Order: sequence, then structure tokens, then C-alpha cells
Amino acid sequence: MAIMPGAMLGVLGGGQLGRMFVQAAQQMGYPVTVLDPDNGSPAGRVADDFICAGYADQSALEKLGSQCAAITTEFENIPANSLRNLAKSCAVSPDAYSVSVAQNRIAEKQFLSINGFTVAPFAVIQQTDDFADQDAADLLPGILKVSQFGYDGKGQVKVASAAEFPAAYAQLNHAVCVLEKFMPLKCEISVVVARGGDGKVATFPVSENQHVNGILDVSIVPARIAPLLAGKAQEIACQIAKSLNYQGVLCVEFFVLQDDELVINEIAPRPHNSGHYSIDACVTSQFEQQVRTLCGLPLGSTAQLSPAVMINLLGDVWRNGDPDWNIVLQHPSTKLHLYGKTEARPGRKMGHFTVLSSDIETALSEALHIKQQLDQS
Repeated sequence: MAIMPGAMLGVLGGGQLGRMFVQAAQQMGYPVTVLDPDNGSPAGRVADDFICAGYADQSALEKLGSQCAAITTEFENIPANSLRNLAKSCAVSPDAYSVSVAQNRIAEKQFLSINGFTVAPFAVIQQTDDFADQDAADLLPGILKVSQFGYDGKGQVKVASAAEFPAAYAQLNHAVCVLEKFMPLKCEISVVVARGGDGKVATFPVSENQHVNGILDVSIVPARIAPLLAGKAQEIACQIAKSLNYQGVLCVEFFVLQDDELVINEIAPRPHNSGHYSIDACVTSQFEQQVRTLCGLPLGSTAQLSPAVMINLLGDVWRNGDPDWNIVLQHPSTKLHLYGKTEARPGRKMGHFTVLSSDIETALSEALHIKQQLDQS
């Protein structure tokens, strides 16, 4: 039975993704409780109720579960056991299994490989000797990534040669890691897919993504790739969601190789930075879709109403104080989104803006011009 507006929803995590979920839910008539250990969290500041506690705090979880009809997450590093326990008292999506797969790079890559999906060649590194034992030198040049809690370029070190491996591994404190082979990329893309409890799916248009220092910088939608390739990426994303028996919003990030082969980089069991354009450019945003899948409602249309380019605003833009937002707002088809974070730090996502236009190249040119002006201000 669907959960109707008026019922309390819950979200584990108080960052910007949680904030945008709260706002989408409230717009549809759902009050929301946020649980997060940060008393000043962006989502907690706009929620109807806020529980300041850790994600494994049993009494806090019991309170959340008792007052919510359904609960979701805003990021994957929630303890899977917390989700299992919450599922005893209310609906939870995504479920503990999906999150446990996506929050660990080893489990994720093994799941994808076992189910026939293409990933970059990799080796599991649990101790220094594993590099030689697994002939991991064949994966060089590559990138060494911690198996858990790495994001936005954190917990990653490039390894060009076997001689560099010991220092790279030490830099990651000899944590359990995955060593991935560098692939000859044409571009990077992502697909956000929503899957309901009834198995119905809806995919958003494919996003073409450009990163700087491991952090998403620009998303171009629709991606400038062949329609057949875009359709293939969307189909793979749907197959992954089905293989996980997933309920909720899922993002699949792909490498597009020089020969147009699609290689899965990683999956995220939640809305994704590269899907933020959907707030302004699609009939249904990825966050409204998250509410719909959580509550067992019919999926909304993912039709794109306008070509769009999204630019992330990092804390670096605040280096001389608050930016001059007239640089953004003087453009009538540009939408500014700030996340309500009180401290601007280099590399920290503070907001984004989205440029809409009748064609993608015009949108991209205008977006890059605004970005340049902000960087120089």
C-alpha cells in the first residue's frame, strides 16, 4: 500500500542530498525527520524534526523508526545493520543489502563481475605482499583506492609504476584497497535510474561528466554521445537495479572508452551530484523520484524539458568572502542552488548552478563563462 502525503518520512544523513530530499518531500506534503550527527547539518536545518545522533545510535534509530512511515538514506556509508534494524519497524529503501554492496568497492566490483557487468581490471590489496602475489603490476599505470569511505577523490592515489606502489599504499595507511587499471577514456557519463517496489523503472537522460581533482566539476545533459550508446548505458543501469532487486534511486557511473565500450566505474545507491540538473530541467527531479519510490507511488516522468549544464560550486569560490551572486543571477535561465553550509572549505561542495538553453552548446558556453567569472572574482 502506498504511503500518502501527511505521513512522516525519515532520512539518514544531513548533507545536501538529504536537504534536497527533504525539500522535495515537503513540497509533496510529507513532513521529514533527519538523523545526522552534525547539529548544523544542511538537511537538519530544513527538516520538520531533527535527531542529532550517530547512525549506529540504537535509541536514536528506535525513535526514528517509531515516528516514520518510511526511511531512506542520502549517502552509502550508513551502517547496513542500522538499515536492517529500521526495516523491522517501517519501510526502508534502499535496503541494507544494496547499501552494503555499494559502500564497499570490493563487494561492488565482485557483484558487478559475477553478474556479467564490465568493470575495469582490478586487484584486491589487503597487504603489501598482495601486489606481487596477484601480479598487480600488470594493472599499472593504475589508481589505488581505499575499499570504503572514499569519495570526491579522497582515499585515492595514482600509481604509475611498481616502484611507486609501496609509498602509495603507505599514503593510504595500508588500508584494504582496490587497485584499478587506468582505462583509455573518451569521456565519463552517468545514468540515474529509479526503480519502484513493483519493478517498474524510469531512467533520466544520460549526463556527461567532467571532473577536477576527483570532484565532479561540470555535468552536460544530454551527454554528447551517440543515442544508441546512451540507450545502452540506460539499459545497463536498469539491469543493475534489477540484479540488486533495488528499490529507490540509483546512479551508475560509466567510463566510455575510445572504442565506445562502456565500463562501469561505480554505483551509488542514492541520488547523485550528476543528477542535480533534473531539479530544473526535467518533469520530475531525482529527489521527487526518491520520494515516489520510497512511498510506493507511481514513478514520475523523467522527460528533459531543456538542455542543461550544471556546475558545482566548491568552497574555493568563497576564498575572498561571499561570491557576487549577480554573476549568476543576471542570467535569466540560470538557476542557483546553495546548500546552507556555514563553513566554506576548499573542495567542499557548497552549491551548484544550472544553465538552461535551447541547445547544449549554448548552455555549456554560458555555464563556463559564468564559472570563469566566479573563479576570477
